[in-house]
Amino acid sequence: MDYAKLPSGEIEHQARTIHPGAWAIEPERPLATLLGSCVAVCLFDRQMKVGGLNHFMLPTMRRADNDDVDSLLSGSFAMESLLNALLQRGARKTHLQAKAFGGGTIIDASGPLMNIGLRNTTFAREWLEREGIPLLASDFLGPWTRKVLFIPTTGDAYCRRMITNMATAAVIAREERAYATSLRRKPPPAENKIEIF
Repeated sequence: MDYAKLPSGEIEHQARTIHPGAWAIEPERPLATLLGSCVAVCLFDRQMKVGGLNHFMLPTMRRADNDDVDSLLSGSFAMESLLNALLQRGARKTHLQAKAFGGGTIIDASGPLMNIGLRNTTFAREWLEREGIPLLASDFLGPWTRKVLFIPTTGDAYCRRMITNMATAAVIAREERAYATSLRRKPPPAENKIEIF
């Protein structure tokens, strides 16, 4: 389907939603995400016509001595995972381009979430620069939530800034707090089982 000819509302209707802490490469459908202080990076190989999107909240994770945190939820791992998955699908790093969005300030954050939007945007820019991937378009920071639509087969991205009303802020705050809590939660201890096969 040629999504470039469709209105953004129809693209959004067809899109697969990516939640905080997730990433995806979609060969046929558009990808969509709703951002507050999180950042979404779209990577696209212009020659292979393959792309993907991630959605992360914390740039990096620091592990405590006895803390086994799922690092997939951090920006550094989300970027590496998306990049590696694209390379496995035939993308070449020298052909990759990026578009990135988010980092808004929509919830009152303190402690580890303080200035998280700025930290995320700084991380995304520095990671792309370090990897030599050009950032073609971005919309960062400010008091807005953002709806992002990305068409992986063409590299087209649409970003709609939204004035944050109480309902939208509540949804995003709930998702981001649940995401932040999952970053700090210890997984259940592994059982020492031996399976014979």
